[in-house]
Formats: sequence, structure tokens, C-alpha cells
Amino acid sequence: MKNIFLLIMIAWIPFSCFSQETPKKDKEQHEMKPSKNEDGEWDLTVIDTQFDYFLNAVAKPISQYTESYLKTKNTFLVNEWNGYYNSGRYRDIIESGIDYDPQEKYGIKFEYKLYQVFVYVNWKYKLRLNGLTGSDSIR
Repeated sequence: MKNIFLLIMIAWIPFSCFSQETPKKDKEQHEMKPSKNEDGEWDLTVIDTQFDYFLNAVAKPISQYTESYLKTKNTFLVNEWNGYYNSGRYRDIIESGIDYDPQEKYGIKFEYKLYQVFVYVNWKYKLRLNGLTGSDSIR
């Protein structure tokens, strides 16, 4: 009887291993993607509770930037960010890549919010990003 039970258990082990789902690739699970809100405008959701405080109390106002300036900065910063993400550098801070198309017209509100994400990470975690303007960068 013990031998039959042992054979059943040994036969059951491979089936339990094969029934597990295979995880998706890390890049598929961890990528921030812009999305359109109900008004049809591009939006970016930031899940850090301090970000709203930063945006309202610390960040420079949107009126101090032009859309073309922000787009140029964001293109450079997204490449730098994704380079860090893909290399595993600053893994404790950078948990996802950013899906950003410099050819897309996201609008100034989106470009401003994305740029402020980089400034926020610099402000909160002291992560130096080379693409940040001197006045927005913490030294």
C-alpha cells in the first residue's frame, strides 16, 4: 500500500509543475504607457501619493515651459530612463520602462506631467538624471 501511494505521489509531481502558468516577460509587465482620458487628452497616471503634493507645491508651474521644450527634454529623459531600466541600474527606484513616442502629439499637459515625473524622482530619491535642467535638478 505504501508503494502505491509513493508511486502516485511521484507521478503527480510532474503534473503539478506543468500546470503552472508561465509568467509574462518583465518588459510586458513593467512598462508605463500613456493613455487617453475621457476628454480624449493624453494622460499619465502616477501612483505615488507624494507626487500630487510635489506637482502642486514644489514643481514649477506649467506656464514656465513650452511644449516643444518639454518634448525635447522628455525624449532625452525617456531614453536615459529606459537605459537605466533595461540595464537594471537603480532597480530600487526605476521599476518600469516608459513607452513614449516622440512623434506623437501628446499635448503640453502630458509633456509637463511626464517631465515632472523625472524632476520628482530627482527630488524625492536624489536620482541624478543628465537630461534635467539645472534649475529643476537637485545637486
